[in-house]
Amino acid sequence: MNRIDAIILDWAGTTVDYGSFAPVNAFIAAFEAFGIKASIEETRAPMGLPKLKHIEKMLENMGRSYTQEDVGKIYAHFEPALFEVLGKHADPLPGVIEAAQQIREMGVAIGSTTGYTQAMMNVVVPLAKEKGYAPDCVICPDDCRGVGRPYPYMIWHNLEKLGIASIHNVLKIGDTEVDMQEGKNAGCICVGILKGSSMLALNGSEKISRQKYMKAGADYVIEDIGALPALIKSLNQKGGV
Repeated sequence: MNRIDAIILDWAGTTVDYGSFAPVNAFIAAFEAFGIKASIEETRAPMGLPKLKHIEKMLENMGRSYTQEDVGKIYAHFEPALFEVLGKHADPLPGVIEAAQQIREMGVAIGSTTGYTQAMMNVVVPLAKEKGYAPDCVICPDDCRGVGRPYPYMIWHNLEKLGIASIHNVLKIGDTEVDMQEGKNAGCICVGILKGSSMLALNGSEKISRQKYMKAGADYVIEDIGALPALIKSLNQKGGV
């Protein structure tokens, strides 16, 4: 039996939407609607959180006081802005389709978590499937009473759906600090990815990105998704971490 039974992949910035530009552009447009100029850095910093929490974190990082009504108003602009561009940012990243095929051939299940809502994923999932990428399981914050990252519940829900017995036999792969925190809180092996990631787009440096991944709880950092099958093989040969 393989040591690694399942992997849990993030979506935007990890498997689709190189650089996570769909949510970035939508957040900037939503804040601009209220006369707030959000920088790329301020927008990317909370990436990976559920979208309402993302807005809250942006406002906090800007030093702005806010109410839940304020957050709701910004979100009301964010959501339609995102839906306008989602369909243009659903292509799998280079190497994702091939890596997924190799991983499945090892007998490893492929789950996924996201900060997108179910309605958003109803747009992304079919388009990604048309291009050749379709994980075995897609879990959103909606599936966990609206609670997303960094809480571990979406990962655990994947395990339930996939029939995986042990969290210690699972890899969590993502492109943000909160992805690593989600995986660490769930108890699985965490892997940060560089190419196409929001992390690299935010920091502009592979060295700094690696450091931030490791500080957030990553056990491994890989160059791109194409390196994932080799990592799984290596872990299997060693009997795990």
